[in-house]
Amino acid sequence: MIDLRAQYSTLKDEIDSAIAEVLHNTDFIDGKAVGKFAGELQKYLGVKHVIPCANGTDALMLALMALDLKPKDEVIVSDFTFAAPAEAVLFLGLTPVFADINPDTFCIDPASVEQNITSRTKAIIPVHLFGQYADMTAITDIARKHNLYVIEDTAQALGAKTAGTTGAAVSGNIACTSFFPSKNLSCYGDGGACFTDDDIFAERIRIFAHHGSRIKYRHETTGINSRLDTLQAAILSVKLPYLDKWNTKRAEIAEKYTKALSDTVKCPAIAGIHIFHQYTILLKDEETRDGLQKHLQKNGIASAVYYPYPLHTQKAYTTAADCPVTSNICPRVLSLPIYPELTDEQINCITDTLKNYLS
Repeated sequence: MIDLRAQYSTLKDEIDSAIAEVLHNTDFIDGKAVGKFAGELQKYLGVKHVIPCANGTDALMLALMALDLKPKDEVIVSDFTFAAPAEAVLFLGLTPVFADINPDTFCIDPASVEQNITSRTKAIIPVHLFGQYADMTAITDIARKHNLYVIEDTAQALGAKTAGTTGAAVSGNIACTSFFPSKNLSCYGDGGACFTDDDIFAERIRIFAHHGSRIKYRHETTGINSRLDTLQAAILSVKLPYLDKWNTKRAEIAEKYTKALSDTVKCPAIAGIHIFHQYTILLKDEETRDGLQKHLQKNGIASAVYYPYPLHTQKAYTTAADCPVTSNICPRVLSLPIYPELTDEQINCITDTLKNYLS
């Protein structure tokens, strides 16, 4: 699904030099590369504060902690995404409420969000899924109308740009991302960050991420230990200047996929901005999807199902939810390889193999 070795080979000298500098300095925790990267990402996104942390799930949890919500307060999350948003909500004693998605963009449906608002609803977590920017105009309008917080999950859309913003970080109160190795901007382990323009939220996140302390050994509240290590920060500083170029290349590859496949399968819609963390097609049914996946595998072609089950049906989160669109598409989605180093020869091989099976 992604060739990490190909990316590393193009940046080897820069990456190796950055790692060697950290090893020389031996400042492995809160080293100078962490602050350097935070400043660079802050400038890139056009936000006031970037707070690095250990991973994307921690970022979501820290953002929720900063809101000072009460046990059993409700947070609306998408039914079609990775488990992290619902997991963070439940871990903090809050209640996840699952909203359905737009069938074209796979992002949370603002109409479903509004239908799920109750007197206990305090926040919404939209996910910019697969690199597609969610309908933040509608979501922020709903949030203002009902006096709700918005925490954006930008883990799959870092670098997405839309009119009036410099990135997918600025529409809500707080945004979160992951630097997991498969992300558009990735490190060589786990890593994450929160971003916000709000000074108070930023300070709360910093305190919660450092054991509830702003001064060492003086603990103001109960916090966690969540830090981006210096090696990962140094690697991310090398990669950040290439992000726009990589995102543009992903979009070009997606355009080639769509041109080749649009008469055969339902290809991804583009509503506003899409940077294609994944290229996800829809098949007519689960049997066709599973058969195609096996056929691709036999021909040495990777594919993946993101995500096979609605979150509200999972054992950890089982609850009543009215999400017919999610239930309909989960058995039909299939993601094809997409990464900047993918060649035209590989693209043609993938599309020809897929069309031959479905013809």
